[in-house]
Amino acid sequence: MCTFLLIICALAAVAYTFHDIVVKGKRCRSHANLHGKTVIVTGSNTGIGKTSAIDLAKRGARVILACRSKQRGEAALEEVKRVTGSDQVVFMQLDLGSLKSVRNFAETFLKTERRLDILINNAGVYMQGRTEDGFGMMFGVNHLGHFLLTNLLLERLKECGPSRVVNVSSSAHNAGKINFDCLNTHKALGVGTSTRDALQMYCDSKLCNVLFTHELAKRLHGTKVSCYALHPGAISTELQRNAGSILQVVLTSASIFFFKNAEQGCQTTLHCALQEDLEHLSGRYFSNCTVREVYAKAKDDAAAKKLWELSERMCGLA
Repeated sequence: MCTFLLIICALAAVAYTFHDIVVKGKRCRSHANLHGKTVIVTGSNTGIGKTSAIDLAKRGARVILACRSKQRGEAALEEVKRVTGSDQVVFMQLDLGSLKSVRNFAETFLKTERRLDILINNAGVYMQGRTEDGFGMMFGVNHLGHFLLTNLLLERLKECGPSRVVNVSSSAHNAGKINFDCLNTHKALGVGTSTRDALQMYCDSKLCNVLFTHELAKRLHGTKVSCYALHPGAISTELQRNAGSILQVVLTSASIFFFKNAEQGCQTTLHCALQEDLEHLSGRYFSNCTVREVYAKAKDDAAAKKLWELSERMCGLA
């Protein structure tokens, strides 16, 4: 009996240590004051996007909540204002699955807002289907919409430098691949419809985020704009709401112990957006508030350049 209790206690201690150190992870240590600064956070009506927005608003930033749903965006606006006591929070509608919506958002923002100091490309989807423009949903929203948005706002970021672009990716990019033939032919990362196909396309879209950051850093060399990609950790958020029923059950069960909550999950985003003296790491990938090495495919110069040029054509920038 004593041996059994000792085993249970030992397992409990290991579990507690794992959860406290590995799952919860590090915290952003920056004490940056953001009064007079303006930040855009896409997908900020829920999850780590909303939690990031709350932290930034508490620091005094003017925060633009860029969200697809007007109803959910306005509800988030009221919550962020209430929690932070800030009147410098604004909702602006942005559907990353519509290139027209991205252009309208950028046009309105540039006309109405004087500054842009930090752009956090946080929004992401895990779902099949096609965007308004006929692109695969995960390619169109997770990569292409943010690619266009960043390019349309780049001059304002340069004017307000030092400024930053933060791209929320995922460790799932490690399993990603980019089939350029499929992209050119079908305007999608894949054409399958199974759960496995969907998961692969999600991983592929996250690889696009890392390659986009890699190429963007090269093109920003010599400016006062730096950029970073990151893995926020396994997060218990609403991203899984569009997953299949079996995957939802698995993710919900795992989230009880193995997933971060939104407040823990936004720490690496905040680190990349705020931590002092990161400029020399522009273009790099972060996890748990620490710069990490990536596989060769995630820093492939040729693939990153090819993805950029293809994205330019698809967005009508070339």
